[in-house]
Amino acid sequence: MSQRISRAYKIAKTFLTYGLDEIIPARWLPWSLRIGRYGLFWMPNKHKQKSAGARLRLALESLGPVWVKFGQMLSTRRDLLPPDIANELAKLQDKVRAFPGEQAQQLIEKALGLQHINDAFDDFSVQPLASASIAQVHTARLKHGDDAGADVVIKVIRPDIRADIDADLRLMETLAGVLARHLPDGRRLKPKEVVKEYRKTLLDELDLLREAGNAIQLKRNFENSPLLYIPTVYSDYSRHNVMVMERIDGIPVSDVDTLMAMGVNMKILAERGVEVFFTQVFRDSFFHADMHPGNIFVSRDNPDNPSYLGIDFGIVGTLNREDKRYLAENFLAFFNRDYRKVAELHVDSGWVPAHINVEEFESAIRTVCEPIFNKPLAEISFGHVLVNLFNTARRFEMEVQPQLVLLQKTLLYVEGLGRTLYPQLDLWQTAKPFLEKWMKEQLGWRAVVRSLQENAPFWAEKLPEMPTLLYDYLKSQRPQALAQQQLLAQMSEVQQRQSRQIGWAAVTCGLIISTTILYVTEQPLWLVASTAAVAVLCGAVLWRRKNS
Repeated sequence: MSQRISRAYKIAKTFLTYGLDEIIPARWLPWSLRIGRYGLFWMPNKHKQKSAGARLRLALESLGPVWVKFGQMLSTRRDLLPPDIANELAKLQDKVRAFPGEQAQQLIEKALGLQHINDAFDDFSVQPLASASIAQVHTARLKHGDDAGADVVIKVIRPDIRADIDADLRLMETLAGVLARHLPDGRRLKPKEVVKEYRKTLLDELDLLREAGNAIQLKRNFENSPLLYIPTVYSDYSRHNVMVMERIDGIPVSDVDTLMAMGVNMKILAERGVEVFFTQVFRDSFFHADMHPGNIFVSRDNPDNPSYLGIDFGIVGTLNREDKRYLAENFLAFFNRDYRKVAELHVDSGWVPAHINVEEFESAIRTVCEPIFNKPLAEISFGHVLVNLFNTARRFEMEVQPQLVLLQKTLLYVEGLGRTLYPQLDLWQTAKPFLEKWMKEQLGWRAVVRSLQENAPFWAEKLPEMPTLLYDYLKSQRPQALAQQQLLAQMSEVQQRQSRQIGWAAVTCGLIISTTILYVTEQPLWLVASTAAVAVLCGAVLWRRKNS
């Protein structure tokens, strides 16, 4: 608890000493917080000479990787932020303050068991090529093996980063618990589940062997594809905190001026970005979930038919078959403006409670979504749309789906990327044909044929065994039938025995009661004795039957 209090104090102090409270309009702050700010007079703004964007970037940098990741996501939402703030936050994508290159070299040597870095690499650069929130990269050339002389980058995890991440995550879990208990929307928003999902993805990003496996899978998925190129990972040189991969030569996707100067077809580039996203999600069920501009480059080859280069695969997302199908049906219904279908799908999937009035939900969705159709991204106020969608979700008790948080974040990145490259992009018309094709492949005769093809090896293996299996099954049924008959006979005999015992017990109890009544009413002694004798005899018979 003391650690959480200490971390909360540090966060508050950072926000105040960088003057972030001054960025928020005063009308948005309740009177209690304004009075509290005056009370914390010993934490003045020490960076008044810097712009608001620079202060926000520096504050997020100083708080560590969890906050840097948040800033990276915000940097893609230029429609929600002033240009100066968006430009500053964009620096968090690959220009985070680096740690000493000599220290990185020592970490690489220790991880790979090298006496010196020159034992495995030539021309190792102590100066980092780029530095991000979790790790930084250095350039070198391979010295041995079939790929000797190949230009590579060596990615190394920042030292002692785990303690800061754990502290922030514990604080986030505490805040999530408070929100879940006290906010009216706490149950619907599932803050605890969302933080749990975020913890998993963030800790996964600290394991570079996992990232290497993700890169290899993505490269296999897009082998020989004109859409996306994934650099080669050199697994022999990769460890939990170090990864070596092919160095690529591309133009940062955020460098629009250079792309236009090279004559890159921006319309095709933007459309391919959308296609890459939907291909990963619906074809492969395995998608790059950290597609901010710092991780995406454009190939210098063939500007008229451009392709993407991807890096940084620490965060990937997956979807199960059920969620994927519901998403595809929702997208298609949305693109076709079938709001009734969208409402019904939300109820069927359990995302909206069953007691919600479907007609009212349909009308609310139409009210929010209809104005944005047939408009390019440049003319859509997504900030306004998101606010309205949030209010609609709250009104109809729609629950947050933690397994879809990564997908939602990635979709924001893709939309922000499209806005930067080609603001006239029609996101809906670009995605719709792809989804229609995917749905046709999942349903109807094509799906049946594909299922038969996929399962043909299995049935080819099992088919010769079927006659033997059928014979063995029929043969085993006769002994089982006889055993069942014997069991039923035994049960019937036990029931009959129990019935007889109950009868003798009833007669014995009746005789005992009769004897007692005859004795109390002073009936002749011979009658009392006779009744008692019969009762004793019946009791003896009952005892013998019970123990026989």
